[in-house]
Amino acid sequence: MSATDSNISKIRIDKWLWAARFFKTRAAAKTAIDGGKVHFQGQRCKVSKTVDVGDKLTIRQGFDEKTVVITGLSEQRRGAPEARLLYEETPESIKQRIDKAETRRIINAAGMAPDHKPNKKERRDISRFKQRQDY
Repeated sequence: MSATDSNISKIRIDKWLWAARFFKTRAAAKTAIDGGKVHFQGQRCKVSKTVDVGDKLTIRQGFDEKTVVITGLSEQRRGAPEARLLYEETPESIKQRIDKAETRRIINAAGMAPDHKPNKKERRDISRFKQRQDY
């Protein structure tokens, strides 16, 4: 099986995102596209947009934003190793993702996490304190 099915020249973007394993279902891919989480060539697109090899997509999932170039087309969802052959992430995108993850890690490490969950008395004290503050 090659990354590109020989008889496919174009495919809907929601079907490609599902086949490339960016989303678990086509419905999830549709929701992401409608919500503006997927951009085609830098522009928002519709679910029915057809994609071809060489097109550039920007996909936002959680905190991460990936910019990928389509290198293959498939109408079937296969294993992860085969799905990775359908796209190539740009070096700039990889660098940005790593930098943002490192920034999030540093910010989270600097935060003071409580050592335990507040008990009933502590919750009441917190409530009283918040009520006295001028927000």
